[in-house]
Amino acid sequence: MKGRAAGQREVMRSAALFASAWLLLAPAARGEDHAAEPAGESPSAHDDGRRTLRRFPANVLRSAAGVFHADNLGPLLTGATTTAAASFFDDDVAEYIADPEHDFGKSLEDGAAPEVLGLVVAGVFTTGRFVEAPRFRAMSYDLLDAFLVNGAYTTVVKVTVARERPNGEDEKSFPSGHTSNAFALAAVVERHYGWKAGVPAYALASAVGVSRLQRNKHYLSDVLAGAALGYIVGRTVVRVNGRPLDGPKGPQVSLSPVVGRRTRALMVAVTF
Repeated sequence: MKGRAAGQREVMRSAALFASAWLLLAPAARGEDHAAEPAGESPSAHDDGRRTLRRFPANVLRSAAGVFHADNLGPLLTGATTTAAASFFDDDVAEYIADPEHDFGKSLEDGAAPEVLGLVVAGVFTTGRFVEAPRFRAMSYDLLDAFLVNGAYTTVVKVTVARERPNGEDEKSFPSGHTSNAFALAAVVERHYGWKAGVPAYALASAVGVSRLQRNKHYLSDVLAGAALGYIVGRTVVRVNGRPLDGPKGPQVSLSPVVGRRTRALMVAVTF
């Protein structure tokens, strides 16, 4: 019982850290466009030179900042609530599903390892620079962007929370990095190619999450937190990288008069 209570406290603390960071940083990002492209159009329709090698470092930074945007409030609250609720069942699920020697868990652990995924993503990114397929070029670019941004956020949260794995291997349990990577890449694929590609991508990402439970490397709440984080990062990267270049650049200052029956004022708004 003590172990379960400690795990729940760690999950609650991490959820509070996520929410606090979002509330502090989201106002600075609300000046961004909420959508990269109109419904029904592929992101590549608006790829007007933003996704270039020269702009890649800056785009990675923009994507990292873009996570703290009002557009992600819904997924954030859903992910945090689901993760917190799942923490009450962590031990029961672990006891039911854990089978570290099963081939299913082993194969997906190896295939979805960050080192392997990194090589695959780098290969797809490189291929995308040499093909005349705008949608694929844009997707391959966003895959590498999302992989890097997600890896950074996942590492920061792991170090901050320092939750012990159910098998006691180390204190890097929360969130699941395998799962967050898989969902970040799946979200990019779904945003570029729609649900026909998104459904199998998310199904594979979910299988990766289940494999982490089977290998006894993560609790249920770790996996759900990883899925939420990866999804938020993936959708953010496509939105940010899909903004046209002629959009707002740098801080924007707007002045608005406020006139009431007994009020005369000037409201100043600064967006970034």
